[in-house]
Amino acid sequence: MSRNRWDGDWPPRSKPLRPADGIRAQSKRGAFASGPWAKRWIAALESFQLGARITRGRAYARSGQVTQIALELGGVRAQVQGSRPKPYDVTIRVRELGAKEWHAIGAAIGNDLRLSAALLAGDMPEDIETAFAAAGASLFPASIDEMKTACSCPDWSNPCKHIAAVFYLIGEEFDRDPFLLFVVRGLARENVRDLFGPAPDPVASAQQRAIKAPRAARLLPDAFWGDNITEPDSLRTRVVAIAPDEPAELKRAGKFPFWRGDIALRDALVPIYDDAATHALDWLADRADTSPK
Repeated sequence: MSRNRWDGDWPPRSKPLRPADGIRAQSKRGAFASGPWAKRWIAALESFQLGARITRGRAYARSGQVTQIALELGGVRAQVQGSRPKPYDVTIRVRELGAKEWHAIGAAIGNDLRLSAALLAGDMPEDIETAFAAAGASLFPASIDEMKTACSCPDWSNPCKHIAAVFYLIGEEFDRDPFLLFVVRGLARENVRDLFGPAPDPVASAQQRAIKAPRAARLLPDAFWGDNITEPDSLRTRVVAIAPDEPAELKRAGKFPFWRGDIALRDALVPIYDDAATHALDWLADRADTSPK
């Protein structure tokens, strides 16, 4: 039987098993990407003319066939459930930019006060690619040659639908946290600030802080309080209350990666934070009642 009877797929199509805990795409129908970073990522991939498997990968991403995803420096590792009991292992490697390229990108960003200020504030400007272009580099893969993909499935096409499904899901993650684009290009998020100049010397910084610190702040407790180390009553009297707003930790954390619960993670965690705060408040009140007056 000729291969074209299978519409370009070999081995022939089979119905995939449905995992109970698969990662479902946020997009349910129509155009897959809604945010700017996912749109650019998917547009870059589709420009490589990878064939119909990209479309089938989108269906896999929406039906929850991807069971695990881990983004790391220079790429992604994932598992995708196919028609066999054991999920397929998927690896996507993106060419990491070299030290000279990152140095040129950092210089271009440093020359643009608006870009550097936004990055230092923890925001990714949508026109950050101008700095990459000025450095002769690209934030997104410029060609399929910049990517190496592999899947343990028997399909000889590369990328297969399993790889394509992972492509789409990590696009959604770039919308959640655009700094992950730096990560897959080989730059850890904590090193982004180093792009704008040499990292500070930790020893020198500590010495400068010690010089600028008030003298009293460097005294030992017994020297500060004198012979009586007991805290003054004004410091022992405290008013403790539960903050009315959402916990700051949840605001700083943003959207949790690959959260696919029935409700938003923040809505699931806020009651837990409230219960913990109430318990802590009761504990402090009990200590206040039993402490010596």
